[in-house]
Amino acid sequence: MLYGFHKVGDDLIGENTLKNFAENNVKTDLIGQCEESGSGVVSITVDKEGQNSFISMKGANAWLQPVDVEQSFEAISSAKIVLTEMEIDAETTLSALQVAKRRGYTTILNPSPGMCFLAEEFYRLSDIICLNGAEAERLTDSSVSGISEAKKTALVLLEKGSKNVIITLGKNGTVLASLKDKIPIHFPVTPVDPVDTTGAGDCFLGSLAFYLAHFPDLPLEEMIKRSNKIAAISVQSCGTQLSYPWKRDLPAELFS
Repeated sequence: MLYGFHKVGDDLIGENTLKNFAENNVKTDLIGQCEESGSGVVSITVDKEGQNSFISMKGANAWLQPVDVEQSFEAISSAKIVLTEMEIDAETTLSALQVAKRRGYTTILNPSPGMCFLAEEFYRLSDIICLNGAEAERLTDSSVSGISEAKKTALVLLEKGSKNVIITLGKNGTVLASLKDKIPIHFPVTPVDPVDTTGAGDCFLGSLAFYLAHFPDLPLEEMIKRSNKIAAISVQSCGTQLSYPWKRDLPAELFS
């Protein structure tokens, strides 16, 4: 079961968001409506090569507080994976990671939108930190222009306290650095002709969380390979959520 945890405004965008989640089997019990602010929005542009850029505004998500985290986790007894990001206040994200670790859940942090600093506790509380090359550059003040640079940067992030660091590199695949084996691994992807890369990272993260929850005995390396394949499918269609494939439309071997 998938729960969303954030806030939307008491507006048309908020109403449509709740309706969309409900129609797609995302539990909305923990999503609050906020009168103090409108819903958060993202303005996205896509160039002729399918590459995207965006500006995001937190909106109602800025009103999500640590006390909301405590109350929401009390309502969930069957969670396995907690996937967090930084489009809410950092204090609230940190609180979610703290509570999740106390309860024994697997934690994933996606430090997006990109930032130049992340407190040490974020790394320590995250079983997996997953970010793209640009986000990795900002956090380490280093260049991630290719696979070799990504491997070096992943090790820098690993030294900050996380157990596993995944850097997604678009058409160049993915790099993993892990405490259990500090030799970074590169996972290439089959080339595709992208139509719209918006949301590809989120598709990868959602797929990874799915495998962690439903196929926990798979090696992390295999989860990454499969998540890469699903994300590659998503960039061949327009939109974000609209581009994400249904399980029924994916190859059966991804679920064996």
